[in-house]
Amino acid sequence: MSRHWQEIQKKLDSIKEKQLFRETKTYHGIDFCSNDYLGLATNSSMLEYYRSITDLYPFGSTASRLVRGNYDSMDLFENEFASFVEGEAALLVSNGFVANFGLIDSIAAPDCFVFTDRLNHASILDGIRISGAKKKYYNHLDLNHLESLLRKADVEDPQKKQKRIVVTESLFSMDGDCPDFPTLLKLKEEYGFVLVVDEAHALGVYGKAGKGILFRDLPNESIQSIDYRVYTLGKSFGLEGGIIVTKQIGRDHLVNVMRPFIFSTAPLPIISKLAIYALELVRSMDDLRYHLHSLAEGLKLLLRSNGFSITNTASHIIPLLLPTETEALFYAKRLQELGLDVRAIRPPTVPTPRLRISLNAKLATSDTNSLVLALVQIRNEWNDLQIRN
Repeated sequence: MSRHWQEIQKKLDSIKEKQLFRETKTYHGIDFCSNDYLGLATNSSMLEYYRSITDLYPFGSTASRLVRGNYDSMDLFENEFASFVEGEAALLVSNGFVANFGLIDSIAAPDCFVFTDRLNHASILDGIRISGAKKKYYNHLDLNHLESLLRKADVEDPQKKQKRIVVTESLFSMDGDCPDFPTLLKLKEEYGFVLVVDEAHALGVYGKAGKGILFRDLPNESIQSIDYRVYTLGKSFGLEGGIIVTKQIGRDHLVNVMRPFIFSTAPLPIISKLAIYALELVRSMDDLRYHLHSLAEGLKLLLRSNGFSITNTASHIIPLLLPTETEALFYAKRLQELGLDVRAIRPPTVPTPRLRISLNAKLATSDTNSLVLALVQIRNEWNDLQIRN
């Protein structure tokens, strides 16, 4: 074995020893782990519409959007989506990772500061890294800490020659919690930074007509002051794709400098057509949103009353915290054997091992009750195993 493969084997052995080894597996059972929050990935109306238009589009887009990969449906969807979230312009890209990564790389540079919540998604952190900007972590949701870092930056650069960018998610996918947006917007007004907000896990689930958490927590005029908003089709819309909403001048800039957009094959042409249809469905799903929120509140109450430790979640994402990677894997394996698809999330993705329980509107109260009963059973099995060992 060559030196290269010896190094790879050593790295994999270390990962396995720490109980952090990952594999691609296909699981079955009741879905407690996907991001299909409104069930649109298997929605019968969506499937029927898909079948009705399959003959109208080629299998692939064949090129980047700037060559031959652009379709009228993409332009139409961008216009309709921008109108839906009350933005000036939108840009559709292949997925949410590309949206965050490419956006931040396009607006940041080595001569600017980027302030990022410590628990922001990898796509955000990688965008900052590749841009070469000065990365400043602030403690998770701690806007007092953010302000202290902004003050320090002003001391270092009183003329503000270096751009300041603040990036946050609106709903953190591994903790289920949200920033204090009114306070964050006050800081923006005072310190004049560029603000990027990722609404990936909130779109479709929160706000009027599912417009997102920003529309739940802020007046419209405040939302308009946010420079860039990032959304995805890969969660509540049941599809794939990323969307950046900004000013028209911002979209023009991205089209001309955003390398993952310029040099990537465009999304499948049929996706944007399906997204237009999904948008109309999402607007009308208030009953499903209410059901999902009620389901989440009931499950959180039940978990806490049964002695389980969960994060300070305010959403339909409910992380159940566990002491070790081994225990998290044990719980996940047993749940899957019982027909309940829950996944163990481990470092370095999160600082603390956990089961990420992600609810969707297709679930019923009987499903969440079954989950809690199974968790209690598995906890007893784990405790018995520890006694025997």
